Amino acid sequence: MEAYREPGARDRFDPLAAVRATAPGPAGANGDGGCDLLLSGTVFQDIIFTGLGQRPEPGTEVWCQGMGSCPGGIANQAIAAARLGLRTSLAAAFGDDGYGDSNWRILESQEEVDLSLSRRFAGWPSPVTVSLCIEHDRSMVTHGLPAPLSGSELIGTPPPALAAVADLAEETEPWVLDAHRAGVKIFGGAGWDPSGAWSRKRLEQLGHFHAFMPNQREAMAFTGTDNPWSALYTLAEMVPVAVVTLGAQGAMAVDSESGEEEWVPALPVTAHDPTGAGDCFEAAFIVGCLAGWPLGDRLRFANLCASLSVQELGGSFSAPGWGDIADWWHTANARPERQSSQWLRRFAFLEGIVSKVPAGALRRSMLRQPAPDLPSSGLQGPH
Repeated sequence: MEAYREPGARDRFDPLAAVRATAPGPAGANGDGGCDLLLSGTVFQDIIFTGLGQRPEPGTEVWCQGMGSCPGGIANQAIAAARLGLRTSLAAAFGDDGYGDSNWRILESQEEVDLSLSRRFAGWPSPVTVSLCIEHDRSMVTHGLPAPLSGSELIGTPPPALAAVADLAEETEPWVLDAHRAGVKIFGGAGWDPSGAWSRKRLEQLGHFHAFMPNQREAMAFTGTDNPWSALYTLAEMVPVAVVTLGAQGAMAVDSESGEEEWVPALPVTAHDPTGAGDCFEAAFIVGCLAGWPLGDRLRFANLCASLSVQELGGSFSAPGWGDIADWWHTANARPERQSSQWLRRFAFLEGIVSKVPAGALRRSMLRQPAPDLPSSGLQGPH
């Protein structure tokens, strides 16, 4: 797995250029000290093993086919957003050990994530997660101690921003409330609930959020429903944009502000490592929202980025850049048998965007996996 690229060895592509040119918007869009996306959370050192034929049993040793190490946790989404051209700022605690040194250097110098709101803490060990990828799923073992400072203590008064990401909790963090009052669009994920209670008190906090993006299991657990459609409609009554991801079946969403409702199937791929695919989906969906794309195109773009992600090793390093997206588009269009593909027509919105992507735009690495294929015919779903 390739861990580093030469800093600055890429041409930047700004997916929000048209928005910045036509609408002044919040200060974060105008380059006067703000950002496009503000995130806060825990950065883990991810150590990933793939190609395991079976789960390790007590007293046994299992060899894997691949291994990688990279920043994880909230770094997955920060890197995914930065690679898609968002001006991204991260508030997180970093240890002063080797993992902390490496993760800080990768995020700041390699991925160009702003760490001015982050801090190093002497003697605090970096959290570590070991991920075992078995049969297209994963199991994780994690070690970590509570961060010395909370996100609100690190951030203080939130900087101007177009959007921010926060997990849905029983009590919304002060920095999220301040950002919401300042007009920042808050995008939320479910977060992990080790108790299994999935308290509906957390749903009461959705009044501070612009969008909520759980997976189908989380959505049904929160809403007490027995199918993802019912869960989606319940959530759509609570938040302007409700998204429910369906794994191999794609994703569906309701945008109550625009009146749109969409279901979009996933692209068929062979998944090498699903780590970080959800973070990549969410970052891509946020790009589409800030760029003002129709709901269906936002979902298609998010599905594509997640599909490209799972074909590479490593949650954060697998996130595609615009060069990868352009490569996929050109490859798909170069196949004569694909010219009449309804799948390709569904991604026609990319044509005008990709035409502006420079040839030297960011690509993940020189080690390439095949791009997700397009079937000759696609699934049909409710719209």
